[in-house]
Amino acid sequence: QVQLVESGGDLVQPGTSLKLSCTTSGLTFSNYAMRWYRQAPGKEREFVARISNIDNFATYAESVKGRFTISKDTTKNAQYLQMNNLKPDDTAVYYCNAIRVRGAGGYEYWGQGTQVTVSS
Repeated sequence: QVQLVESGGDLVQPGTSLKLSCTTSGLTFSNYAMRWYRQAPGKEREFVARISNIDNFATYAESVKGRFTISKDTTKNAQYLQMNNLKPDDTAVYYCNAIRVRGAGGYEYWGQGTQVTVSS
């Protein structure tokens, strides 16, 4: 059974930092490109960042570029999202996503989400 479990969400003040984690199990981590999405109240889910399955090449949404950093630890089958200089507009439920880009396994998996609230 494949599981993606996010953690690290919290209520923080603007300008502070937070690091989200996503641990995976039941899939071959190297076969999947990992991504973060977020969904704010009343809005559609949007792409935040992705990292390649074979190296650390990453891409970001314009709204988070320069503030957020995606990373992964292949020894722990986990990915992370370091979020700096948080803004109220970053308030959302953040979701971990895995997309299979090679080999066998299911095509796509999602975590249950972790709440990030940025407010003074």
